Amino acid sequence: MTPVVEIRNLHKSFGDLEVLRGIDLDVMQGEAVVLLGSSGSGKSTLLRCINFMEEPTDGRVRINGDLVGTERGGRMQYREAELCRLRTRVGMVFQHFNLFPHMTTLENVMEGQVIVLGRSKEEAKSKAMQQLSRVGLEDKAPEYPARLSGGQKQRVAIARALAMDPEVMLFDEVTSALDPELVGEVLKTMRQLAEEGMTMVCVTHEIGFAYHVANKVCFLHEGRILEQGEPQKILKSPDSTRVSEFLEGHSLFKLPD
Repeated sequence: MTPVVEIRNLHKSFGDLEVLRGIDLDVMQGEAVVLLGSSGSGKSTLLRCINFMEEPTDGRVRINGDLVGTERGGRMQYREAELCRLRTRVGMVFQHFNLFPHMTTLENVMEGQVIVLGRSKEEAKSKAMQQLSRVGLEDKAPEYPARLSGGQKQRVAIARALAMDPEVMLFDEVTSALDPELVGEVLKTMRQLAEEGMTMVCVTHEIGFAYHVANKVCFLHEGRILEQGEPQKILKSPDSTRVSEFLEGHSLFKLPD
């Protein structure tokens, strides 16, 4: 099978700071992959390189077999038009919701469809209502973001990304800005998407979510994947001392025996 996301020898530097140091990762159709690691390990940078909000310094990225960019002289070069098309195939949800405050929930979910995909307003509205229903917010379609809770705003952001019909969804610490009592509703939505077969790559510190929902867990340390495999193996009996130390720091998340 061809991976939905195929990453080979990915490097990313910001000046003299090397953040990613040779990442190899395959994400298969329908997989939910969770990236774990301490702050500064490169998790969010890796996500941003998958949808090319950050251009890799070196390495290759393929989406459903399609190489992103053109190789010239041993280096990859990227055209903005190509990257814009790519971002319609790779949806991303951020820590902060980035909703337009002057637009209703429905209008927020319609906007990208009309502007980027060129859908008619009628088609975009139908798709938006379908995705709002999918995340349990169909009744909030006429409301403005100011009248929504943080968890509801994040679910609108998820619906907005889903409305673009992405081939893979990226989630970058989407619960970290939420009050604790609102985290569960967003994780429930993400779990539902995983159960429906959505291909997902998630950066999160929610160890319980990683254990129960992910097909694969990757632990990043100093810009490299230190360990990867099934959640039961990585989270309960890791080979690396560094992974064990990290998990001890998250002992408040009880894992099943």
